[in-house]
Amino acid sequence: MNDKTQDEKVLQQIEREVRMREGASKLLAACSQRDQALEASKSLLTCNARILALLSQLQKMRKAQILEREGRRPSKDLVPCTGKVALSDLRIPLMWKDSEYFKNKGELHRCAVFCLLQCGTEIHDTNIVMVDRTLTDICFEDTIIFNKVSPEFQLRVELYSSCSVEELSPGALTSRRMSFLGGSLGCSSGKKIRAAFETATVCGSASGGGESRSGRVSPPLSLGQSASGPKYNLLAHTTLRIQHVQEGFKTHDLTLSATEDSPFWLPLYGNMCCRLVAQPLCMIQTEMSGQIKVKLEEDLDYWETFYGVLWMQTLLCYQNQEDLESEDKPLLVIPIRKDTSVCVSEGDPVHGQNIYISTQTQGEDATYTVTTHTPEETQCWNKVLRQHIYNQSQWKQCCDDTMKIETPSSRKSNMLQQGSLYHEIVTPSSPRKSPVVPDLSNEMRTLLSYYYKDSY
Repeated sequence: MNDKTQDEKVLQQIEREVRMREGASKLLAACSQRDQALEASKSLLTCNARILALLSQLQKMRKAQILEREGRRPSKDLVPCTGKVALSDLRIPLMWKDSEYFKNKGELHRCAVFCLLQCGTEIHDTNIVMVDRTLTDICFEDTIIFNKVSPEFQLRVELYSSCSVEELSPGALTSRRMSFLGGSLGCSSGKKIRAAFETATVCGSASGGGESRSGRVSPPLSLGQSASGPKYNLLAHTTLRIQHVQEGFKTHDLTLSATEDSPFWLPLYGNMCCRLVAQPLCMIQTEMSGQIKVKLEEDLDYWETFYGVLWMQTLLCYQNQEDLESEDKPLLVIPIRKDTSVCVSEGDPVHGQNIYISTQTQGEDATYTVTTHTPEETQCWNKVLRQHIYNQSQWKQCCDDTMKIETPSSRKSNMLQQGSLYHEIVTPSSPRKSPVVPDLSNEMRTLLSYYYKDSY
């Protein structure tokens, strides 16, 4: 994929999020019930986060393009494979005062909370949970999967809270609904995108401690530009990396972003529990297969032809491909782990180049000599073996065993299921098959040029 195609793809994603954000804003203004308004406000915050993440990605891409044109782009021979990372069974314990929990005294402090999870430009949100002193833990049952993640991933988990006592009066809801829905959907697209960008930047500044997700300080914009309705505030956050991946549950520290005098505050212990697992591609797919020759006797020139399959942490050697398809046991298993070393010898007149695989079998050092029928195939096997070992070394403990990722249960948002208002706003002139991406590329490029004018 060339640079222009990559830019166009990211621009289309930004345009789609801008359109979705516009729909969420209109829906938030039209909501007559608080649970609907909370869902719409959550969608608005999520769209804002995605816009900022995509802008950051586009900025990095264009910087890399400039470095490449100037001949200063860093080169890297091996790039580790990507994989899936899944977070599930998220639990955040609460620490209510004895007078509140056991004696049931004091004002009933009730908040709506949800988690926003970001890994690169991929952002997901959880269901909303209503929290008061009757709960000892905030539990999110969602299984959230991130795809095409590198082993250097940083998974940021943010807990947002909105105080439930901030009720909206029916009169205000009705007047806002009429003013928003009475407006024309054919207004200038440039104004819509500009307002969306400004509000997204404000959201990133307000919830992230004054700095946007892209690492840039947000410009001083008025919060009045954001849609009215319930507001979510950042309550706590943490960042998970590859060292946090393991089977089973693990406790992680949270960084608190609110104090007890905040209306959206909840008494957090300061940690969370979850299950974080990863599936590198090198552990769930066949890396290479084909005819190979293996030297079975070190002191004798005795070679056996096998059908080799590089899969997970092994090079499986079958008598032929039919044995593999019939699921027969392999005749020979050569361990290929992160501590395995591979080197290629100079070609000899009979067998050409040989691949020497040094590894451990049952606690003892072992060296296997492998070759193929042609030098090209030998070089190909050598390259794939080196890449496979490198993948495992970068994914570390994630390659010790294949971790299981549970299939996420389908979530149906109440906001999206009640009526057709949301769909009519997002796709006002089309059936409900898929959101229509408006042709706003010229407007987008103009706005992005302002956004990046100080980046280079």
